Amino acid sequence: MEIAIVSDTHIPSRASEIPAPFQERIEAADHVIHAGDFDSDGALSNVRAMSARLTAAAGNMDPRIGLPETATVELGGVTFVVTHGTGSRRGYEDRVADTVRREAGADAVGVAGHTHELLDTVHDGVRLLNPGSATGAPPADRTTMLTADVSDGDLSLTVHER
Repeated sequence: MEIAIVSDTHIPSRASEIPAPFQERIEAADHVIHAGDFDSDGALSNVRAMSARLTAAAGNMDPRIGLPETATVELGGVTFVVTHGTGSRRGYEDRVADTVRREAGADAVGVAGHTHELLDTVHDGVRLLNPGSATGAPPADRTTMLTADVSDGDLSLTVHER
């Protein structure tokens, strides 16, 4: 199963659209995970129209678009806990790892955004992913997203950048 992992699209406040190559990856994926900061109802609707299945959490710029603060989904034997990671950069990994443990245990994979920086690390026993910004919205220094192949509990990750 292929999963497109995106975050921090910030449409329309910081970007006008997701770049076409990233849209194609989102459309081709079996499932899409978005870690928040769509920035508008229209941006959320556009991602929903591109994706067969979507799991998303609200970001700090998404207060009124009807998304939960945290969402959990099991795909290909891997449990993902999706949250935005809102707050100071200081303590970010602690906050996200704590959310993952509370929602699904340390074996789950945390997906968060907020910093606009790529991240694939294990923090205090919890794997954390941050796909950066799919539109390159400031403060990102480039446009990035992740795809993951998951099967039988195994996860293989690919970084895509423009």
